[in-house]
Amino acid sequence: MTRRTHSHPDLADPRVGAPFFSTWRVGTPLRQQRSVEAVAVAWERRPWPADGLLGYHVYTGHDSSTLLHYAQWTAEPAYEAFARTRRQERADEIDTAVPHIERLGLTRCRRYRSGGPADRAGRTPGCVVVVDVEFDGPDPARQHAWVDAVFEALADDPAPHPGGISAHFHVSTDGTRVLNYAEWDSAQSHLDALAAPGDGIGSATALWERVQTWPGLKSSTVSRYDHALGLLPG
Repeated sequence: MTRRTHSHPDLADPRVGAPFFSTWRVGTPLRQQRSVEAVAVAWERRPWPADGLLGYHVYTGHDSSTLLHYAQWTAEPAYEAFARTRRQERADEIDTAVPHIERLGLTRCRRYRSGGPADRAGRTPGCVVVVDVEFDGPDPARQHAWVDAVFEALADDPAPHPGGISAHFHVSTDGTRVLNYAEWDSAQSHLDALAAPGDGIGSATALWERVQTWPGLKSSTVSRYDHALGLLPG
């Protein structure tokens, strides 16, 4: 059985050994909503596909064009078995309901570090911000060192924005990217933080400058999303 939830996922769940992220480009706000519902229908009418899948969540992008998918797998072999036997039937049904979805690729990750209160201090995220950082080649040590530098900059920041709830840093298994899944109390809080003095979220400090000019840093993109659908084993 598959059941729907409105609750945000627990990114720090220790059972999650293989968190996967993917993005679809669907084109318009109407197609975003139709795609979310198509995913819900395709999954809810079928049994939960694998014991190794703890949860599957879909988010609508504030760009009015994209969807973010976040799947919490216990391990990669569980996903591989699903992909071989049960993924395609769901994809075919979704594509029939909403043709011409552009799937932009799957990023296999491991969560490296998280910050913020484990219980969110009773605050419900009003916006999810994903920062996707790409380096110029595979280097797991560099991924970890860069994330550690971010935490140093956060600890040193004289004026952290109060709208940030949590940050969960994931490193891609190919060694080239870091994805920060950050929970904010609202999109406006995140926009206000970007508009504050400094380059990006952080204040104008030497440690934030080190983060932003890290050797080999190729690109950094920021995207805002709303949690639209959560699916769990029932």
